[in-house]
Amino acid sequence: MKIKVGIGYDIHRLVTGRKLIFGGVTIDFHKGLIGHSDADVLIHAIADALLGALGLPNIGQVFPDAEIWTQDLDSKKILKYAHGMVDKMGYKISNVDIVIIAQEPKLSPYFDKIRESIASILLIDGGDIGLKATTHEGLGSIGSGEAIASFVSTILISDK
Repeated sequence: MKIKVGIGYDIHRLVTGRKLIFGGVTIDFHKGLIGHSDADVLIHAIADALLGALGLPNIGQVFPDAEIWTQDLDSKKILKYAHGMVDKMGYKISNVDIVIIAQEPKLSPYFDKIRESIASILLIDGGDIGLKATTHEGLGSIGSGEAIASFVSTILISDK
């Protein structure tokens, strides 16, 4: 059995006038994340963890923010691409472990929907997704409510 480990990270600024999309789920909040795509920091971090485990280019290289075709891109398409590469290279996702860092909003009420959304895209059981959130204790841009970040680790396995 072959095992690969990947780590992903993403951060985006919060602004008024945008929807907050997290893990493919729209969160009821007065601000949203700004980015060239829909700025879903959770999905971006998961996709980078999967691609990194495979030794492939990160999402910024595959979906460049200087391209018109990536403007307002639904990040679920990015995650589907990364999952497709996992399949193409003969691996399966063993687990995904997620840490969300946000001063606000409180995301735990959305955990079931977020887990379900990610599991449906990755075709894995929701029990294989660890999901937790923490604040930044008022420190820095995250702690002052200016940004949200996500860290993700994943393990891929293959019978090869």
